[in-house]
Parts: sequence; structure tokens; C-alpha cells
Amino acid sequence: MSKNITIPQASEKIGELLQAIAPPARLAILLAIGTGEACVCHLETALGWRQAYISQHLMSLRKADILSDRREGRYVFYRLKNASLLDLITGAALLSG
Repeated sequence: MSKNITIPQASEKIGELLQAIAPPARLAILLAIGTGEACVCHLETALGWRQAYISQHLMSLRKADILSDRREGRYVFYRLKNASLLDLITGAALLSG
């Protein structure tokens, strides 16, 4: 934690992050992307969900500044901005198991 941020400020930021990733669908998307990158078509195949449903969650994750994207032709590829978030998610899975 930075010396310039207070504990209440830090807890607010952490709470916002956890709220953004809390829905199980978003956790599944983040796990499917993993440390690489994926386009919606890859996520459709991996998760078996409709494109519109996945895109809605990807938009929320982008707004929360969790994902970055890049366009290649007609495809948009998504990746985690900070791969250590995956460690948090997989660590939480170990705690719940």
C-alpha cells in the first residue's frame, strides 16, 4: 500500500474492485482469459454463453479498468491489465475449496 493513501481510501478501492469482479460470470470470464488474451468468440466457445451476455460483462470489466483491449481486424482481444488479479481469484478458489 502506498504511503500517500489512507486505509479507508485503500479499502474503498479494494471494495470497488471486488464488486466489479464478484458476479460469477465475470470471474469465469477472467479465468477463461487467464494470463493470455481472448476475443468474444473464444469466450463463447470456452463458456458456452451468448455473445451479447459475454460482451455486457466485458464492458463492465473494461469500465472498471480491469481489462484492456486491442482490435485486430474485426476482432477485439481482451487481456487482464494486471495479471496478479488472476492470483487473487485462484487464491480465493483455493480458500473456498
